[in-house]
Amino acid sequence: MSLAGIEASSDLHPPLAEPCGFLLAAMRRSEFRANANCMAVQGLIVDDNRDFLEAARTLLEREGLTITGVASTIADALRKAELRPDVVLVDVSLGDESGIELARRLVAGPAHEATVILISTRSEAELADVIPLSLAAGFLSKSELSADAVRRFFDGR
Repeated sequence: MSLAGIEASSDLHPPLAEPCGFLLAAMRRSEFRANANCMAVQGLIVDDNRDFLEAARTLLEREGLTITGVASTIADALRKAELRPDVVLVDVSLGDESGIELARRLVAGPAHEATVILISTRSEAELADVIPLSLAAGFLSKSELSADAVRRFFDGR
């Protein structure tokens, strides 16, 4: 086959629909996870406060993250984690449920490849004893929540 034939053959080298098309193909084959600088990071937000869920989703999507779901209970979060988000933001306190327990379960189960980040209105110093128990990648204060902050954790895993 001539070089011209190879270039024209869509079977051998299909045209890329976007600059990261080769990454999409590799991700479908589960060879590696997407680079946050090239593709949108997909996230799940877990919090028992509906107003916060909506505000966080709006903020993070405006800043370039793709929020694939929100959840307010452990059961709902575990179901939605089966969609394999890149990042899961988990509030430390989920009403009557524990965000620390959820983070542990996510890391050990359906979101084991995801970067799990604890969030709270409380300070990191106040939670210093429980954060390591969660097995999460780290902690973000809700007041410091941004797509850049999430990407720093995602890129640093």
